Parts: sequence; C-alpha cells; structure tokens
Amino acid sequence: MEYIKAFVVGGIICLIGQILIDKTKLTPARILVMYVCIGCVLGGIGLYPKLVDFAGAGATVPLTGFGNVLAKGVKEEIDTAGFLGVFTGGLKAAAGGLSAAVLFGFLASVFAEPKEK
Repeated sequence: MEYIKAFVVGGIICLIGQILIDKTKLTPARILVMYVCIGCVLGGIGLYPKLVDFAGAGATVPLTGFGNVLAKGVKEEIDTAGFLGVFTGGLKAAAGGLSAAVLFGFLASVFAEPKEK
C-alpha cells in the first residue's frame, strides 16, 4: 500500500505540473520555481510533513520535497543558531542533494558530446 500511496501522490504532483505546462503560458522553469516555493511554504507552516508521512517518497522526491527540506533546515537551524539560521539552515539541510546535482551535472558535461543545431 505504501508504494501505491507514493505513486498516486507523486503522480498527482506531476499531473498538476503537466497541466500547468499545457494550459498556461508559464515556462517550465517558472513552474519548477513555483513548486519549490510551494513546498517551502507548506513545509514552513507544517502541512508538507504530514503529506510526507502519508506518501513517503511520493512527496519527498519531487521539487516540492526540496522546498520542504529547505524550510525544515531553516526551522532547525533557527532553534540552534538563532537568526543566522535563516541564512544557513536551508543550505546545510540540502547540501548533500545540491552537491550530488553539481557532481552529476559535471560528469554529464564531461562525457556528453554536445551537437550544434
């Protein structure tokens, strides 16, 4: 049942993004930023963790999950470091994912052969 919940919730998140791409003039980049911001706001007010408890990876893998990680990191860092945590918490919480993205992006650029159109 856990896999079905993850599949359905992740699919709904992706479906909403696809509808926004097809039916609006929003660019995919703006939709991605909007998803991160929505995840951050929902994580900040405590709603997104409830979705994560219900759907597991179906809620943590999409970009909304990244926004939730940023909000969670800021909240935790504010508790330990005070106001400075606003600036450092999100980066500390997401450092592993950001480092992996940079590393794999670099590796893809090394091994890919770009072609001109």
